[in-house]
Amino acid sequence: MNANEHQNSQPTAFAARSCCSHTRRTISVVNRREFVVGLGAATVFGGLAMAAASKAQDASPRLAASAVPPTGTALRVKPALVYQISQKRELTSWRSYGGLKTREDVDSEARRIEGELKNLSARSEFAIEMLPLSRVGSSTEAAAVAGGDCDAILVYASGGSQAWLETLAASKKPNIMFVRHKSGPVYLWYEIAHWRLLRKSEDTIKEPNLDVEDIVVDDYDDVLWRLRALYGMKNALGTKVIAIGGLQAYSKPGQERGPVHAREVWKFDIQSVSNDEVGRRIKQTGADARLVKEIQRQADELLSQKNLTLQTDKRFVVNTFLAAKVFKDLMTETGATCLGVGDCMGGLIRLLDTPPCLVLSLLNDEGYTAFCHTDFTHTPPGILLHHISGKPSFVSNSHFPHHGQITLAHCAAPRKMNGKDYEPTKIMTHFESDYGAATKVHYTPGQVTTNLIPNLVCTKWWGFRGKILDSPDYDMCRSQMDVAIDGDWQKLLREMQGFHTITCYGDYLREVGYALKKLGIEWANVSEKV
Repeated sequence: MNANEHQNSQPTAFAARSCCSHTRRTISVVNRREFVVGLGAATVFGGLAMAAASKAQDASPRLAASAVPPTGTALRVKPALVYQISQKRELTSWRSYGGLKTREDVDSEARRIEGELKNLSARSEFAIEMLPLSRVGSSTEAAAVAGGDCDAILVYASGGSQAWLETLAASKKPNIMFVRHKSGPVYLWYEIAHWRLLRKSEDTIKEPNLDVEDIVVDDYDDVLWRLRALYGMKNALGTKVIAIGGLQAYSKPGQERGPVHAREVWKFDIQSVSNDEVGRRIKQTGADARLVKEIQRQADELLSQKNLTLQTDKRFVVNTFLAAKVFKDLMTETGATCLGVGDCMGGLIRLLDTPPCLVLSLLNDEGYTAFCHTDFTHTPPGILLHHISGKPSFVSNSHFPHHGQITLAHCAAPRKMNGKDYEPTKIMTHFESDYGAATKVHYTPGQVTTNLIPNLVCTKWWGFRGKILDSPDYDMCRSQMDVAIDGDWQKLLREMQGFHTITCYGDYLREVGYALKKLGIEWANVSEKV
């Protein structure tokens, strides 16, 4: 939206907007010239050095220590070997399928499983706490495992009663059932898991606590990606979120439904922090000579990076680190690991003397989740994808799908997209205000991406596997990627809802779909082969 369009439009509570251009309905609409002049007059950091010098060694404000970047909590997995040793009877069928025929067979299989689980945990890139293997050969032992303290149960269904497996599934803890075919000794439930357990000896699935996605044959890679999904879900649930400037979604449905959905389904703890409180802390921090010196050092360190160029005023980078200090202190005090900014253009840009774009980029690169606007249609997908992938999530504006591709763009973009290395980046002004500091990230051509598009009423997500074609330089939000859509792009075009796309490096569509099924959210994987 250009300045004239912005001036001529009628401000509403949920006016259509892109990037960080939205304003509160209580903020009068001003033209761009007035806007920039007002910012110049309201600069917070321009006189920081003088203010700090005048106060010199005065008592420093009492501020919380800088936040420690969060790490996920380990997924507690309880493995259980379900078995039954048959007793021989004359002139009748007395034994079931399965290679565990004696107590010695069970002991050998238990040792084998323990070794496999040790190997699985060692090669996992996320934290797993693998609990001791239990043996389930009775209803009492099944009930004990079901009632135990764990996040998921990994069931080795070599044999045993259907009722024991149903007891484990009814624990409401996610169950992953492992059965052996070629990895041997063959398991009974490789034969009858579908017919007996899921379908209850009928033609339609009737088991309320398991489905075909919960059963794995032979392959520990298939176990690992399911555990990765559960790990991501565990760490996304119950997230503490700070909403700077209150709750401000991009749409009326998102404003009405998003916070309710976040609290009811995702169990989020959402705490609002007013712009007034942020402004007070900005002034307090800027009056501390020691902190000012450290903030300037951090800005210099960032700007010394070889794959980064500065194409805006350095003071905006310094202001960014001041804001980052304030935001991280707030997160430390509240225990929050996620931060959203609401009133970007209406008030926050004046308080920070820069839009928060670069602040959000820095926070995401440090391991937090931080997004433009406090919109709870895109916040849960961003948090879930971050925990599943172990990488930053890029929340961007979705453009019109065409010819098998889509453009994604935003001014608040992480740089450490693979979780380790910084992508080449220019620090430029925020596009729509042409002010402050924002990131233009040059994404890696050919990189495979996971892309999620949630709808505005929080009931359904679309997903597709992408491949980055280019990082163009269109007149739009600074960080841009043209992405090839792997799959039925016309289906996406016809059915797409929502506004934002959440992107990370790598392919995690299976994990996202598995987690969403557990949470009761509809999933449409455009890249899935039919």
